[in-house]
Amino acid sequence: MGFSLSREIKYIGDLLRMLRAVKSVDAESNFLLADELEMRVDAFGPNIAFIEGERQWTYDDMETYANRVAAWAKSLNLTKGDTVAVFARNRLEYIPLWFGLTKLGVIPALLNYQLAGKALAHCVNISDAKHVIMDIDMAEQWAAAKDRVEGAPKVWSAFGEVEGYESFDAAISEMRPDRPAKSERDGLIAGGQAMKMFTSGTTGLPKAAKVTHVRAQNYLRGIGTGAKAKATDRMMMVLPMYHATGGLVGCGAMLTYGGAVIVIPKFSASKFWDDAVQHGATMFTYVGELCRFLLSQPPTENERAHKISWIIGNGLRPEVWESFVSRFNIPHVIEFYGATEGNVSLINVDGPVGAVGRVPSYLAWKFNIDIIRYDVETGENPRGADGFCLREGPDEVGEMIGEIREDDPRFRFEGYGTKEATQKKILRDVFKKGDAWFRTGDLMKRDEDGFFYFMDRVGDTFRWKAENVATNEVAGVLSVFPGVTQANVYGVAVPGYDGRAGMASIVAEGDPDLAELKAHVERELPHYARPVFIRLSKDSDTTSTFKFKKTNLVKAGFNPANISDPLYYADPKTDGYSPIDAEVYQGILDGTVRL
Repeated sequence: MGFSLSREIKYIGDLLRMLRAVKSVDAESNFLLADELEMRVDAFGPNIAFIEGERQWTYDDMETYANRVAAWAKSLNLTKGDTVAVFARNRLEYIPLWFGLTKLGVIPALLNYQLAGKALAHCVNISDAKHVIMDIDMAEQWAAAKDRVEGAPKVWSAFGEVEGYESFDAAISEMRPDRPAKSERDGLIAGGQAMKMFTSGTTGLPKAAKVTHVRAQNYLRGIGTGAKAKATDRMMMVLPMYHATGGLVGCGAMLTYGGAVIVIPKFSASKFWDDAVQHGATMFTYVGELCRFLLSQPPTENERAHKISWIIGNGLRPEVWESFVSRFNIPHVIEFYGATEGNVSLINVDGPVGAVGRVPSYLAWKFNIDIIRYDVETGENPRGADGFCLREGPDEVGEMIGEIREDDPRFRFEGYGTKEATQKKILRDVFKKGDAWFRTGDLMKRDEDGFFYFMDRVGDTFRWKAENVATNEVAGVLSVFPGVTQANVYGVAVPGYDGRAGMASIVAEGDPDLAELKAHVERELPHYARPVFIRLSKDSDTTSTFKFKKTNLVKAGFNPANISDPLYYADPKTDGYSPIDAEVYQGILDGTVRL
């Protein structure tokens, strides 16, 4: 499409502004995450930092609470490198709590507050936490997990009393709120570990991702600069604060510039715009599915009466993007790309719809990213006759990778808690002997102007009728059909057929017109991408960051014995979607019912 000179100048200006914001972040320095936040406290002390309902805390209040937490940790002889797990919902105290731990060099492990049972116990076990700070609202979930927790960490009840547990609130209330001396962190450098976060666990148990001080500082400073954040801004925070997108990027956009975080304990699509108006939000942090949920709501009086001018996040698909900003009157979008543990970062500030970032050819040397060929059938990256991977050209879809460079903290890969999990994400001898690259697991393409577009997750793309099917593309088409609020697309194995047949788990208002739905997918999708099976679900299974979980859906397949939801298949005899019962299911298996 070509870029005008004025737009190129704007792009370079935005990029330089963000680079200046993180320029002083240095992996070898002793300026750590705690120093970063103390610097903001000293600059913005009386400003409001957090709002939750009727409660408000200033930056000074945050510091007082954090100092008490640090004194509590010291009274327990916790020291540099020890871990304390934080199992709490979104709260005004959330960031001040882990801030206090970092003042001593203690590593907070931020647990997913939706976990229970086996998955929760697993995360505590791999965190190596000596203590667990348990939100009173999480007590029931903890009870279901505690018998599987190893190492007997001491558990404290917080934000209220729970019988059988010592009170964290009472313990810190007795502590003096003096700022700990910086010498408590002697010997630590910014390239070292600051906190532990956990992957979403969409395909299995979560992994512990190491987050360095440098990475956390870059998150805090970088993206708010793109949105020109200032002290008068207020960020709606409905995403979980244990996650990097919400707790570091979104909150950091405010804390870096003296603004306020509006803490919403639980996302409610029906109350979202009312909360935004009530608290004077000027920004919010999103993930794509959150925006899709909001679009599915009936119109409300406040959906255009708000003051939100910037939204910041990731996963905003093209089919949602334009409708969202138009309906809700959103002037500016910052879409960014990056994994908590990865070494690849991209950002699109007010650029084309659907793009996750841009690397123009004249700046490619400043970045560490590339796209290489990926074989959907084998799940491997093919290599040429010379033994090296094959680089994809403009508009060709392949796997995004990031070169691991130990001499640049932005491009390091800190890995996970286990060596085995870390090595699985590293691809070696990619373009030359001895190089190492981080596998993002994301299929991308880039256009002639250097804009990158997310296509699908590596495991989500499948082959059917000798063609590659991108689940995100199919889900996008289904999601705009009237009445459909969510669509989760995946591939299922069918005996006698190569590849996997497309299946969609759909959540809809009422009963969708399946004849119209069939006509819709035939108009919008090539024959190989049209869902073969439809499952009408009551709700979707998502992570707390709104990523769809597909493992159980794939396992259940299209067998009515495994599923209570209504099931349908694309029936070539009727040219519509027909119900699947035990007889039809057996016919598909033995080949008497053709697809």
